[in-house]
Amino acid sequence: MIEIHHLNNSRSQRILWLLEELGVEYRIVPYQREPTRLAPAALKAIHPLGKSPVIRDDGQVVAESGAIVEYLVRKYDKAGKLAPPIDPSSAEWCAWNHWLHFAEGSAMLPLMLKLYVGRLGEAGAPLAPRIDSELKNHFDYMEGALGTQDYFVGNRFTAADIQLSFVLDAGAQRGGLAAYPRLTALHERLKARPAYQRALDKGGPYELGR
Repeated sequence: MIEIHHLNNSRSQRILWLLEELGVEYRIVPYQREPTRLAPAALKAIHPLGKSPVIRDDGQVVAESGAIVEYLVRKYDKAGKLAPPIDPSSAEWCAWNHWLHFAEGSAMLPLMLKLYVGRLGEAGAPLAPRIDSELKNHFDYMEGALGTQDYFVGNRFTAADIQLSFVLDAGAQRGGLAAYPRLTALHERLKARPAYQRALDKGGPYELGR
């Protein structure tokens, strides 16, 4: 059975959601953040980085959200509900692959900078315009790419939307999503999915720190 090493209020919530969408059996190994909001040292027993999400499946340990999403989809989504077939000549596969990696490779950096630099108060103020500019750049791009579609790839729900959901969560929490009606509507659409709600029930309350 798949083990998901789940840290509260973290990116591992979307892996729980993916597992619910896939309908596969799994076991949650829960961890609570320290008062510093860092992950507990116990997570290093499963992976040296000591971060979540991490899964273990048939003895294989997989870390990093994008790698976990791809592993689970390719192994368990036999019907191809959550990803197009691997085909570099396919526009849908290229889009799916792009958004899967864009979420952490590009979009999360300015969101994390906004969080941490914001904690510096006046000392971080000189960096704020550059960070806000990058946030606008990324959210403008996402809003434009979504266009009139309901979802990012082939106008159907895929695991790329699950991966991007953390970007939308962080954007909404840090005040950057309100200016983007298409992204806001997608965010609400994703949170309304039954599998998302089941993941919340099993994983516990989900709130991002300021």
